[in-house]
Amino acid sequence: MSDHAATIGRFWAATEARDWDGLAEVLADDLVYEMEQTRERVRGKPAFVRFFSEFPGDWHLVVRRIIADADGGVSTLDFTVGDEHMVGITFFTFDVDGRITLLEDVWPEPYERPAGRAHLTELV
Repeated sequence: MSDHAATIGRFWAATEARDWDGLAEVLADDLVYEMEQTRERVRGKPAFVRFFSEFPGDWHLVVRRIIADADGGVSTLDFTVGDEHMVGITFFTFDVDGRITLLEDVWPEPYERPAGRAHLTELV
């Protein structure tokens, strides 16, 4: 496992554990967090930790997969808030010290398969 993959794993483990000090350890001071769907941006480590720590509801996450190389990484996860289930995709960029400088979150929405395709697929 690359150092970046391990850092991504630490990021999500600290997030699920609500270990905000542990989360801050893997973040660069000038971190930028962007969310495609909501068009929100958070700048800086303290603002990001506060944003995550104040996320409402009884939420939990389980990491599905982490892929990383020397340039960055991506993770997919299952995220639940109460009875709502979502799949999240997060892209990570790192500085030369291995801290996270850019997080880009994508939360794809499920949708119904196109009409006339039932004979080609099965529903999961």
